[in-house]
Amino acid sequence: MGTLSLVTILIIAANVLISLKGFNDFSFFEKYKFNVASIHKGEYFRIFSSAFLHVNTAHLLFNMITLYFFAEVVIQSLGTVAFLIVYIMSILAGNLLSFFFHKDEYHYTAVGASGGVMGILYAAILLYPDMGLYLFFIPIAIPAWLFGILYLFYTLYGMKKQFGNIGHDAHFGGAIAGYVLTLAFAPSLLTHQFWIVGLLAIPIVVLFVLQRTGKL
Repeated sequence: MGTLSLVTILIIAANVLISLKGFNDFSFFEKYKFNVASIHKGEYFRIFSSAFLHVNTAHLLFNMITLYFFAEVVIQSLGTVAFLIVYIMSILAGNLLSFFFHKDEYHYTAVGASGGVMGILYAAILLYPDMGLYLFFIPIAIPAWLFGILYLFYTLYGMKKQFGNIGHDAHFGGAIAGYVLTLAFAPSLLTHQFWIVGLLAIPIVVLFVLQRTGKL
């Protein structure tokens, strides 16, 4: 990977600076985190602001390292403006999906750039489905398209079981936005690699089926 684009540097810097502020200022963290009760009261800014806060340094590093590796892939293929649209809309889609599933859980809170990062990751997978990625602790690289499918099915399982202190809903919502917007910006993918596009849509279709049938 070459030199980071200015937009990537600015996004990473914003996440680091705002997260550090949140680490050291409890009232700041509480004011801008995703909170269902507060959103019901009209504090809609939390749907966006929470994406620049993180629980701890490890959470921040994981998201920023992932963004570091995949942001340039998307920028070089789609351009800076499209990258920004994918990132921002993935944040919003991720948190809106979280709100949809947790709207009656007034205590529910979340923070993190995971929705935006997942949108960029899924965009990169669509653009370069054959690149090698590693799934958790498996030491062998697998094709990106397979990684994307397995990760989203894992996320679906996490949504259903609600295990771990992880915003599985935001991950999935971000991935959906990344998928849809990448196809909108690069419609040629539908003809050049139709079967990859179809395979990556399977977990998304399963999500909607499970939701419609009341199994999620």
